[in-house]
Amino acid sequence: MQFVATERAKQGTGASRRLRLSGKTPGIVFGAGEALMIEIDHNALWHAVHKEAFHSSILDMEVNGQVSKVVLRDVQFHPYKKLIQHVDFQRVEANTKLHMNVPLHFEGLEESPAVKGENCTVTPLMHELQVICEPANLPEFIKVDLSALTSKSVLGLQALKLPNGVKAVVRGANKNPSLISIKLPEVAPAEGDAAPAPAAAPAKKGKK
Repeated sequence: MQFVATERAKQGTGASRRLRLSGKTPGIVFGAGEALMIEIDHNALWHAVHKEAFHSSILDMEVNGQVSKVVLRDVQFHPYKKLIQHVDFQRVEANTKLHMNVPLHFEGLEESPAVKGENCTVTPLMHELQVICEPANLPEFIKVDLSALTSKSVLGLQALKLPNGVKAVVRGANKNPSLISIKLPEVAPAEGDAAPAPAAAPAKKGKK
């Protein structure tokens, strides 16, 4: 994906406020040299940040006619307005080691034996995966094939096939967290199988 930015000179709260009022969003580009202060058209940026690829792929940033490779690092939204207040990018070079969150795309679930034959409810437990890789190996997303899933399947992170040059970053003691939850359908009791009603307590004898 490509976007166009303009270098800005003025800094400070007042300058940023005036910039936002003019329909621009202030930002910064850091890494591999001096930090660069930029401004971006807010409407174009608003549409871009709602695309999955804008968050998980190498972006081509054009400033003053020159294009450089960057990745999105942070977006600051207004608490209640549809407004992006600030955006951060990091420059990327060929030998840069990237730590990125990559979306997981679960595919083939509706045709799997678990859903089609056993009426299971399958819930994803992870929607993205943090990976480390070089820019050339960064995937836009990672496919998780569920077409062969059954109610007895155990699908952990270690079973996930990652692209070449991509390594998962796992935090915590569990090195093989589950990717999905599988729940069998509840079986209603058959007619006549209901538990018998408890016997009535014997009536107390009255005093003579």
